[in-house]
Amino acid sequence: MNNWIEKDSSLNRTFEFNNFIEAWGFMNQVALIAEKMNHHPEWYNVYNKVEIKLSTHDQGNTVTDSDRELAKKISELLES
Repeated sequence: MNNWIEKDSSLNRTFEFNNFIEAWGFMNQVALIAEKMNHHPEWYNVYNKVEIKLSTHDQGNTVTDSDRELAKKISELLES
């Protein structure tokens, strides 16, 4: 899981794109993956930056295998 930082019981990563449209497109792709997994990120977007925080709320806000799997799938979006 390249570039993800485990901190404060969550996996965190900031993604930077060329512009807002690219950032929004990325968020749309993540949303589809998250919905299929029924595991949704906490995220924040300003212009070309997307900050994502993953933790499992129903497991006491800790990092679980579901978070790691979602982080991996998100990272793979940028590798393709």
